[in-house]
Amino acid sequence: MPYIINNEIGAGKVTTIELWPYNSLKPKGFAFFLGATFALIALPLFNVLGTKVFWGLFPFLFLTLTGIWFALRKSLRDRQILEQLTLYKDELVLIRQDPTGEQKEWVCSTYWSKLRMYHKEGPVVNYITLSGNGREVELGSFLGEDERIELFNELNRLLKELNRNP
Repeated sequence: MPYIINNEIGAGKVTTIELWPYNSLKPKGFAFFLGATFALIALPLFNVLGTKVFWGLFPFLFLTLTGIWFALRKSLRDRQILEQLTLYKDELVLIRQDPTGEQKEWVCSTYWSKLRMYHKEGPVVNYITLSGNGREVELGSFLGEDERIELFNELNRLLKELNRNP
């Protein structure tokens, strides 16, 4: 699961939930994929090494590898999102760090907060939102459908527990 729930009871802090997108391609995998792609594309070029045909095909090999490199780097950069939801006894604090490094913060009273799941109406299936303080914010939209259901159930349980124990 691409989220962690930390229970830190004491000093008013109850629970912290950190969410991030799933990254299947690690840096070693990135290097291996580019190397394997280069080897497979370059293999047919060994027959024409040293000829004019080689120099006619080489720019296309270079452009292909450069395009793959830029596309994978952009994908990795776009997945650098971190959402941190902290549940205190009297308030919820959501901090979202975008891939650009910009941080957005949302604070709401636990009593007035509402957790909601849009099964079909949201931009993604099982879209989770938290509302309160005059705003509705999304939570974990980058997670998979099943992960959002599990997160919703866990958050619902934690919020009920928090409102029960004053």
